[in-house]
Amino acid sequence: MWAVSTLTLLVLAGLLPAFQLQSADGDSLTRTALTAAWAAGAFGLLTALVWPLLVRALLLVPALVLGLLSFFLNGSLLLFALWLIPDGRGAADPETAVVVAAVMSAVASATSTALAVRDDEAYRRRLYRLTGRTRPRDPGSGSAPGTVFLQLDGVGHAVLREAVDAGLMPTVAGWLEDGHRLTGWRTDWSSQTGASQLGILHGSNEDVPAFRWYEKDTGRLMVSNRPASAVELQRRAVRRTGDGGLLTLDGASRGNLFSGGADEVALVLTVAARRGRRNRSRAGYFAYFADPANGVRTAGSFVNEVVREVLQSLRARLRHETPRVPRGGTYPLVRAFATVVERDVVVAAVMGDMLAGRTAVYADLVAYDEVAHHSGPRGRDTDQVLRRLDRAVGLIATVAEHAPRPYRIVLLSDHGQSPGETFEGAYGLTLKELVRAGCGLPVPRRVRRTRSGAEARDAARDALRSALHRPVDPGGEHTGELPARPSEPIVLASGNLGLVSFPDVPHRLTREEIDRRHPALLRALAQHPGVGFLLVASERHGSVVLAADGVEVPVAELADGEGPLAVFGPGAADAVRRTDGFPHVADVMVNSMYDPATGAVHAFEEQIGSHGGLGGEQTRPFLLSPPELSPPVPEGAEPVGAEQVHRVLRRWLGEGGEGPQVPVERRAGVPETSLPEGKTESVLPAEGAAVPDENR
Repeated sequence: MWAVSTLTLLVLAGLLPAFQLQSADGDSLTRTALTAAWAAGAFGLLTALVWPLLVRALLLVPALVLGLLSFFLNGSLLLFALWLIPDGRGAADPETAVVVAAVMSAVASATSTALAVRDDEAYRRRLYRLTGRTRPRDPGSGSAPGTVFLQLDGVGHAVLREAVDAGLMPTVAGWLEDGHRLTGWRTDWSSQTGASQLGILHGSNEDVPAFRWYEKDTGRLMVSNRPASAVELQRRAVRRTGDGGLLTLDGASRGNLFSGGADEVALVLTVAARRGRRNRSRAGYFAYFADPANGVRTAGSFVNEVVREVLQSLRARLRHETPRVPRGGTYPLVRAFATVVERDVVVAAVMGDMLAGRTAVYADLVAYDEVAHHSGPRGRDTDQVLRRLDRAVGLIATVAEHAPRPYRIVLLSDHGQSPGETFEGAYGLTLKELVRAGCGLPVPRRVRRTRSGAEARDAARDALRSALHRPVDPGGEHTGELPARPSEPIVLASGNLGLVSFPDVPHRLTREEIDRRHPALLRALAQHPGVGFLLVASERHGSVVLAADGVEVPVAELADGEGPLAVFGPGAADAVRRTDGFPHVADVMVNSMYDPATGAVHAFEEQIGSHGGLGGEQTRPFLLSPPELSPPVPEGAEPVGAEQVHRVLRRWLGEGGEGPQVPVERRAGVPETSLPEGKTESVLPAEGAAVPDENR
């Protein structure tokens, strides 16, 4: 390694005018080679001894910044190494030093890989170094196998099958040929990571009606990927089940929203909400970036991904591809973080967990979900992401062969994605604007010019005048004064699922109460062509589903294959019935239309690949399990809901002789899930509180 590094410095000194390894008068080749060897040795020692200290000191820096700083920190170490050369024979401009250091780290990493390729023990030592480990940990369970659960966020059952058939995922294809079982499962009505992962890891996603919702009793806006909300959701699930989660016995949680009860966590949102010594959520960053070659490689890939996104977005605009959503601003950086930094750090953490011999590991790779939101579930953009995910899975499988215990790798997803133009793109107004128009509240002039907005406003005006027994004058204005308006509704979006809440009323409003307050609202929503159905409470029927043409079906009478939910497929009626019983269900739950011929839905957010409600592939994720594990469900059946998937995974852990069997009340290690001191959840009303969240 020292010899290769020395040769690399000599070559770079010959190629780069601003980099020198000679005195001003020139040196012999032997003297220059000795100078290069000195610089290479000093740089190697600094990299081994000083770099980890720099990374640990910068752990509070956002991971995105830390990755980009790798280039400049590495260049600084090289400048210091050149300064250590006797007689001042080494010199470089700062910009050149960054380039030289990056090349040195890349060459060192490639050389290390090449030297280890035919030597299992050398390869194993390199893996331990790359993952920040010094030696294997005794698993404490003999030869009992461990289990790794890899969540490919947002990859639906159909997308996975098509990717395998198209040759995009050779690792997965090989597993299927070897007898792995591919099973589809059905999500709950809330088909998004917050609900699915909470149910999978903690066994309960009760009272999670959407990705974001308003709670009247606390005044909180709950958003699944906000740290304080995630902490509260995990606390409620643990209290409800009386168990710490799937990973309570020697488990590790990587890149997830929730810990699953694991003692080892990295990049976990519920831990990120805490402050102090117990916050280990950034441990994965240190283990990964402690090797400068990792930092340089990831930073280079990050820049490459930003450029790729800019070019792909430009191509979509030039080709006038539809549907299309804006992809500017910070989105290229967000995409690069999800597809490069998060992937690399999580994969390295999982490798370290296997080399440590941990019993159960659950990791989330979010790359596909992030790209599919803006590029659509299918296409060249997502095909590239699927290829890279397959390579990551293959690398993890290779490392498993060097672990101190055998491992079973289970692939699964938390939901799929359904394509379609956004609600605003199709109809010229947002769901919030349609609700305001239906309530007779002020809306932008742009909305008043759309057919939907005009119809909703006219209906609201006429209904209110009729209720007040006021005549309508020829000029279209009412006579007299209107009563004081109630508070404005809170309208939230979770993919193609919308939620409407009236915060001034402490209980769940019924249909009759809503009609008295806003006579045209429910009719304007139910009759809109972009809306599939509404769920609302009723004084006469308990709760009802409303749809176009005056369709009204009590929730108790809903059945698969008939009525307004027939088009949404099997299980839709049960999913709606279950959500209707949640304490924090919204006053009005709005599910967009679904076209079974195209699989399209209309997201109430700026997403052309969406999930969150009912309709199409978003509700059809997958489970891919090795043949040594029992079938997830009897032949001809499929798991229904994230809670049943949790029971399947728990059973599989038990089949290895291990399992999360320690009740939470007897585990001192269960993370404290109360909010940090001085931290509170956001209280509504607050304009613009529900901002778009990407990691879903």
